[in-house]
Amino acid sequence: MSGAASDRNGERGFTMIEAVVALALVMVVLGAIGSVVATNVRGVSKLEQRVGLVDAARLVISGMPRGEAVGGRRGEILGHRWQIASSPFVGGAGVAGSRFVPERVEVRLQSPSGAMLSLETVRLRTRDGE
Repeated sequence: MSGAASDRNGERGFTMIEAVVALALVMVVLGAIGSVVATNVRGVSKLEQRVGLVDAARLVISGMPRGEAVGGRRGEILGHRWQIASSPFVGGAGVAGSRFVPERVEVRLQSPSGAMLSLETVRLRTRDGE
């Protein structure tokens, strides 16, 4: 065969198989990029949900009465349901001669979507009768 016959009468280009392989590679790359983007979107939405819970917790904690026992309270703020429970701190007699006594405080929040956040902390309150 002559060189002209193998050159297909002077035409140059891609064969159909080469084009299909190139398109398949492009589809694989786009699929991988789409997967990464979807993972990032889910991560961002979970992070935003967590930040919303923490912000609501800050508002609830900042509204706690100062210096008095909280006991058990519940309510709703920014669409988040919350509950506060306080109890004496284990070994919480405090330092002798101090005006303050430690108190264990547990705050639970539930977002409108159902995500939960539970915080446990210790705060100082004034002794009864002072």
